Amino acid sequence: MNRTILKKILLYLLLIALNLIVLFPFLVMIATSLKSLNEIRVSPYSLVPKEIRFDNYISFFQSGNWGQYFYNSAVVAVVTTVVSILTNAVAGYAFARLHFYGRNFLFKFTLIGMMVPMQTVMIPIYLKVKSIPLAGGNNILGQGGTGLLNTTWGVIAPLLAGAFGLFLCRQFFANFPTSLDEAAKIDGCSNIRTFFRIYLPLSKPVLATLAILKFTDGWNQYTWPLIITNSDEGRTLQLALAMFRGSSVIKWDLLMAGTIITCIPVLIIFLALQKYYVQGIVTSGLKG
Repeated sequence: MNRTILKKILLYLLLIALNLIVLFPFLVMIATSLKSLNEIRVSPYSLVPKEIRFDNYISFFQSGNWGQYFYNSAVVAVVTTVVSILTNAVAGYAFARLHFYGRNFLFKFTLIGMMVPMQTVMIPIYLKVKSIPLAGGNNILGQGGTGLLNTTWGVIAPLLAGAFGLFLCRQFFANFPTSLDEAAKIDGCSNIRTFFRIYLPLSKPVLATLAILKFTDGWNQYTWPLIITNSDEGRTLQLALAMFRGSSVIKWDLLMAGTIITCIPVLIIFLALQKYYVQGIVTSGLKG
């Protein structure tokens, strides 16, 4: 047998084995969501349920205020994604294509935010969210009330700013030739019109990449909502699932059903944008 063909066969077998290892926990999760509690105790890792129970999904929604949790997580994910795409695209274009005093210094200073872990600034952010003026009973000085604590907007506020999205967009826009800007100026386009008519339509790969990352981050928020929320009004889905698991008796059938439902929006977003996601990863951050 040709040595090249043998290497390809071994490579494909290795890739198949690795894919099965990665997929196995997800397949177990799906199977568990369709089993009864008794079957889960007897054979927790079997992939074929003896009796398929779709009513686990109905029972899951009836076990708590899950509609509110889904709504909260959806608002957090969608708002942070849309706002981040708009602000990072505009800022990235400015840092990459416009020439102004202190541009490089401001860009490098902004990137310092990527080096600071979120956990180290949670307390200052908490105090800032609590002292938002004219919110949650606060006066004009941000005193006397709770601000945006225990609200969905309190969860959203710290997620709107981030240096990574700016870096991603700036690197993407920096790869375009200067002839685009020169042609736009000859046609009488302002910087704003150049951005919206030329660069924005060409930036689908990087914006899709940013959309996937920001939506996933917003949808999976756990630590920050845990700090600032204590009721259903601002509680996110991930936090609610953790509290559901922390009950005295863990209902694995319902928990896995809820986990499967939680994964669906992220999978849909990724599958819809995966073509642009791959292009964005390849074309961004390689040169600047």
